[in-house]
Amino acid sequence: MTREEELARQGWERQATYDEPRLSEMADTYREIGLEVHLEAFHPDEEPGCTGCMTKMPEKYKTIYTRSKPG
Repeated sequence: MTREEELARQGWERQATYDEPRLSEMADTYREIGLEVHLEAFHPDEEPGCTGCMTKMPEKYKTIYTRSKPG
């Protein structure tokens, strides 16, 4: 089972991959609309249409996952 499949089984939905400052802005936006936010390390082989810059410096990027808050 891949990490993304594991997260999906836990109710997480993959949103997008960003670096700062957009990463924090988007994570905050998802929280403001009432979602839980989870950040995962970026894996270039899992990103559809990955650009060259992301592949060269993957440590700069995180993938945002969201899910509804319990209750």
